[in-house]
Amino acid sequence: VRERLGGRLRVGVSGAAPLSPDVMEFFHALGVPVIEGYGLTETASSATVNEPDDFRIGTVGRPVEGAEVRLADDGEILIRSDSVFAGYYKEPDATAAALTDDGWLRTGDVGELDDEGFLRITDRKKDLIITAGGKNIAPQNLENALKTSRFVSQALVVGDRRPFVTALVTLDDTEVASSGRDPQELVQELVDDVNRDRTRVEQIKRFVILPRDFSQDEGEVTPTLKLRRRVIHEHFAAEIEQAAGWR
Repeated sequence: VRERLGGRLRVGVSGAAPLSPDVMEFFHALGVPVIEGYGLTETASSATVNEPDDFRIGTVGRPVEGAEVRLADDGEILIRSDSVFAGYYKEPDATAAALTDDGWLRTGDVGELDDEGFLRITDRKKDLIITAGGKNIAPQNLENALKTSRFVSQALVVGDRRPFVTALVTLDDTEVASSGRDPQELVQELVDDVNRDRTRVEQIKRFVILPRDFSQDEGEVTPTLKLRRRVIHEHFAAEIEQAAGWR
């Protein structure tokens, strides 16, 4: 694998979207660590980064020199540094919403800081699911766990203001066909595995296999392959309601 990558690759750098820990562990085992960093347009450059000789898989590293990172009471990641922007052009309301009075940028991302200062991003704040019981659930954690299966091409979980979580799943038809297994049984086994180490409120209670992948042409996926949740909810409203037993 290293030879196919040119033979001289010593380290990779990743940003923009999270990498699966399995991918990172694979390259680390090859002696080619992939380090992740984190930043926004509003921070002008990276705000945190792992280092080749000091990294933690599953995190985006520690703050770069001159940057401060802390978490708000609701888990939102706040950043302060000289590279944080002054504001949005001719958008005073948006600027006030993004920046605190003492210069902290509200990133809109939710995360965790470990004891050694490594930052882990868990989800977008606007994407958090708040169940009918008032519990916060990070959907990307569940979705990424589902997508580790070779049978699953895409996944999205729903459950905001609902009593439980439901998953929308699209399948890789070639992989499913090669297995000779029933698709419903395959997904049920995967869901059971994903649920195994999670609290009851986080567990996926029901799922539906959709007839097609989420499409950029349909406006359901961005050019960087991020899910447009509102659009997907609208396009598959009937499937969601039926699968979850909400009608």
